Amino acid sequence: MPGQITSQANPPAGPSQIPNDILNLAVKLKTEDYLSEEELKGVQHFRRAADYIAAAMIFLKDNILVERDLTPDDLKPRLLGHWGTCPGLTMVYAHLNRIIRKTGLDALYVIGPGHGAPAILSALWLEDTLSVFLPEITRDYGGLSKLISRFSAPGGFPSHINAETPGAIHEGGELGYALSVSYGAVMDNPDLVVCCVVGDGEAETGPTATAWHANKYIDPAESGAVLPIVHVNGFKISEPTIYGVMDDKELVSLFSGYGYQVRFVEDLPNIDNDLAASMEWALAEIKKIQTAARSGKPVFKPRWPILILRTPKGLGGPKEVHEKVIEGSFHSHQVPLPAAKTSDEERTALQEWLRSYKPEELFDKSGKPMPEVLSIIPEDNKKKLGQRREAFNAYTPLKTPEWKKHGVSKNGSQQSCMKITGEFLKDIIAEHVSALRCLLHHLTYTLHLGTPRTFRMFSPDEICSNKLDAVFELTGRNFQWDPESSGHGGRVTEILSEHTCQGMMQGYTITGRTGLFPSYEAFLGIVQTMMVQYTKFVKMASETKWREPCGSLNYIETSTWARQEHNGFSHQNPAFIGAVLNLKPKFARVYLPPDANCFLSTVAHCLRAKNYINLMVGSKQPTPVWLSPEEADKHCIAGASVWKFASTDDGVNPDVVLVGIGVEVTFEVIAAAALLRKLTPELRVRVVNVTDLMILSASGWHPHSLSDDAFETLFTNDRAVHFNYHGYPIELQGLLWGRRNLDRITIAGYSEEGTTTSPFDMMLCNHTSRFDVAKAAVQGGAKANPKLAVSAHEVCSYLAHLSKKEKEYIYKEGKDHDDTFATPNFD
Repeated sequence: MPGQITSQANPPAGPSQIPNDILNLAVKLKTEDYLSEEELKGVQHFRRAADYIAAAMIFLKDNILVERDLTPDDLKPRLLGHWGTCPGLTMVYAHLNRIIRKTGLDALYVIGPGHGAPAILSALWLEDTLSVFLPEITRDYGGLSKLISRFSAPGGFPSHINAETPGAIHEGGELGYALSVSYGAVMDNPDLVVCCVVGDGEAETGPTATAWHANKYIDPAESGAVLPIVHVNGFKISEPTIYGVMDDKELVSLFSGYGYQVRFVEDLPNIDNDLAASMEWALAEIKKIQTAARSGKPVFKPRWPILILRTPKGLGGPKEVHEKVIEGSFHSHQVPLPAAKTSDEERTALQEWLRSYKPEELFDKSGKPMPEVLSIIPEDNKKKLGQRREAFNAYTPLKTPEWKKHGVSKNGSQQSCMKITGEFLKDIIAEHVSALRCLLHHLTYTLHLGTPRTFRMFSPDEICSNKLDAVFELTGRNFQWDPESSGHGGRVTEILSEHTCQGMMQGYTITGRTGLFPSYEAFLGIVQTMMVQYTKFVKMASETKWREPCGSLNYIETSTWARQEHNGFSHQNPAFIGAVLNLKPKFARVYLPPDANCFLSTVAHCLRAKNYINLMVGSKQPTPVWLSPEEADKHCIAGASVWKFASTDDGVNPDVVLVGIGVEVTFEVIAAAALLRKLTPELRVRVVNVTDLMILSASGWHPHSLSDDAFETLFTNDRAVHFNYHGYPIELQGLLWGRRNLDRITIAGYSEEGTTTSPFDMMLCNHTSRFDVAKAAVQGGAKANPKLAVSAHEVCSYLAHLSKKEKEYIYKEGKDHDDTFATPNFD
């Protein structure tokens, strides 16, 4: 039994129970004869040419213009690609071209249907962009042959857009992110319009569902605009889409509530006039909203335009094969004629389909496009959708102030890493935003743009909770539907959707600016796959000669498991560290600065770095300041160092090495070292802190990896080493694999134990407490120190006793001892 039976092409949506009056909210336009005869001919010729090339890319390896009858040898051995979405994508591309050529519009084109690469590549070839970045793909028969034959072939073009696709700012391999990326791209780009096609399949994803609200975070005085086009072609891979079974009344209700003006584009016999009129109406509405805001008379809650394009799935493709409906059904989603290489019937259908575009009218004998095809393409190369500099060469380095002026004294003080970092971020914002702009509500367009603005923070409602709220002394939130923050030029976007924050940051970053994503540790994992997809884009971009570097994705992970004892087990999860560790080493950076000064140094570095995924893990609670600003700088440059103040004889000739990686677990290492001074003065301890996690990886595996000699200089070559690690122990095991003498190493870390309890009980539950560290030190040190071996069992038993008594106290009194987290004293 098939999953879906399609009895007719392009089946209409079933009627809803919503009153017909709701359709009055849909925009009505006069579209008949909207385009001149010359414009209409140009658009239609471009569409035909692009659709032909897109279809040929899926099937052909030879005979690319079907100048003779197709044979099995003309077809690729594997037929890959997605045809169904291509006609809609080329249609929008054609109309954008016409408008850009006519008006000089600054536009980017983002497509949500990721596997629509044939449509985009064909249009890029027609506008002669491919030859700019890939000189061998010339705009003639030879170049066209290379394009068609290399598509979805080993070493060729993938079936989805990626960093190798000129004009792309979004990895098309995973659905859901196009819209939020588009909104991030227009922030602080006041003249830019991003036309974003959202497929009706993609629209079923959670990230897209929330991203519709991103219009509420766009200040039209300072930013550009997104023109969403919802491509409702009715089907996904094997069944109807949700939007496809919603009638016009349901869609108008939905998008009107989101804050959009809805225009349906669905007059198939007149589709080019319909889309042309609709796009020009939408751009005029955008201009109207922006002009009002930039003249000091902003429209509160403006209704931004949105187009809903209803066309059959696989428009222009085969109508019916093997008595199955193809065009207008899910059968056209991928390869509509999958057996064309082996089936005479399907190969004949393919030949008829390709020849229906009349390629002889579209390409001359040398394979170059006819003048009619080229008539709508922008004449200025910089305006072409594939050559916009925002997509490949727009990085503006972030100007960061000197962080050491925010440094704090180490003389027994305790400071919150996040509070101090918040002060530093406030200074960064001061460098990039006019203070006057932040204080006045209504300013002219000129003043809006008077200071370069290339920094924003994106957070799921956690800036204050994570104690970074010093930034609000200078800036505000950019929530345009809130009268208190609307039109104030806020540098902070807070929306309770990690997906939308991530997408916005990606769009903002890839188009040349710098973003920061602070979050509760436990919930960064929500965007793990988005981060991975973006890293794949960055990897391919770094291997693509014509793409210049961009800023890094910067995450601050705080409200960590070690201090989420009050929120309980659900808030205790450091797994995002492992997600970053799994990335290509060239791009992955994980930092666990142990105190406020080290965190300042790390943030300053990460915000200036390019092309990395930077994860910074720190505490928002006050913790000891171990290092002065100068010491912290050296420590962070080295990535790890021996902390002499907590070591025996400055760490010389140790019996055991104790290593802290992370704020709270490092505190427990220091507390253990102080405790051991009293209990076992004969034990020689070296204390090491690691702030750059990647230095531990096997020599040569990561750019930051210590050489084996350097590793053994720091950790010795034969002494027991105990790591007290913030994350999951298995992550550290993987990093250390390949180092010599690993049998001497023990690791404690978060072991998925937690509840609503006290901070110190979290340490006890996960065996990362000072008592556990001290016990590991005694057991390891006794192997090298005969004097200690005599009393090791007695000492370990006493440490277990202290641990048990501490837990009893916590459960009886409901809190830790008052001096539990007092700074240890080694005097």
